[in-house]
Amino acid sequence: MTETVLDIGGATASGDGEMPPGPQLRHMYEVMRTITTSDERFRAEVRSGVLQAAFYPVRGLEGVCAALGAVLERRDYLVSTYRNLGDAIAKGVDLTEVVAEAAGRSGGTSKGKGGPMHIQDLDAGLMMTTGIVGSGLPVAAGLALAAQLDGEGRIAATTFGDGATSIGAYHEAMNLAALWKLPLVFVCQNNQWAEHTPIAEYAPAADLAVRAAAYAMPAMAVDGFDPIATWRALRSAANVARAGGGPTFVECRTYRLYGHVGSSDYSYMPEAELSAARDRDPAPTFRAWLDGQGLVPTADLDAIDAHSAAAVDEAFSAALASPPPPPEELTRDVFADERLVVNR
Repeated sequence: MTETVLDIGGATASGDGEMPPGPQLRHMYEVMRTITTSDERFRAEVRSGVLQAAFYPVRGLEGVCAALGAVLERRDYLVSTYRNLGDAIAKGVDLTEVVAEAAGRSGGTSKGKGGPMHIQDLDAGLMMTTGIVGSGLPVAAGLALAAQLDGEGRIAATTFGDGATSIGAYHEAMNLAALWKLPLVFVCQNNQWAEHTPIAEYAPAADLAVRAAAYAMPAMAVDGFDPIATWRALRSAANVARAGGGPTFVECRTYRLYGHVGSSDYSYMPEAELSAARDRDPAPTFRAWLDGQGLVPTADLDAIDAHSAAAVDEAFSAALASPPPPPEELTRDVFADERLVVNR
């Protein structure tokens, strides 16, 4: 992996050349491999009709997700999007519960009532995922404000695609976070596509990190295919937020390796671009680098691959064996219990 952080607006990815410790490198690779394997299984189940749910592939984002998971503490808040599989795995949400939620089963993170776009696990710090583009950013700002008021060193992070940077809620959250110096890391998972629209057709300024200057917010752009460079950038941003230095915008430049949804056609994506991106497929590329650098023995990498494959098989088997929520769950967790309403 090479250092590919571009500093924009005064942000600095401190510790150039610094590496995650050995156990963390192994864990990052395990997270990436699990994301890749889970994504492939999800797409296969959707195409076969076994899983009748919308699924939004995260292939191409594995390094970004693993790097973010490595720099966030479990107690830190994370707000994600409908393309949430990688973020959920990296934040430590139980994979069986994620699959069960996508399948509408009672063993899911929301008892099967939220579906694949609405994964949450408060214990893991994954506060919400949302199907509305850009809508999670103001929520993340609110969580960052709560963390700031608590004064316990907790921070918040929010992930979003490049398309969300054209949404009004994005600008509102950026402005408020900068004004109040909230402990918030904005993580733009720039996969070059806003659903089916390439970035050049909706953004006159394709360097999204430059936009942060309008809010007097430090920003960095990093090669999202490089998990080490991404880790350095996100670690620097998290350290700034935790020390009370306010928010940072980190643009992680990757490429979506499959269509907008798991069953969709992606012939609209230029073949040369897609081929070049797949040549940098994050998990295999990171494995080859770890092996080539002698950082993780080949036998250990093989063991991680086998463990991840088994974990994914087990998660899908257990999740799909879980029953759907019973009829009485239709109104549970939806309406307030009248006995709890305070008379005014």
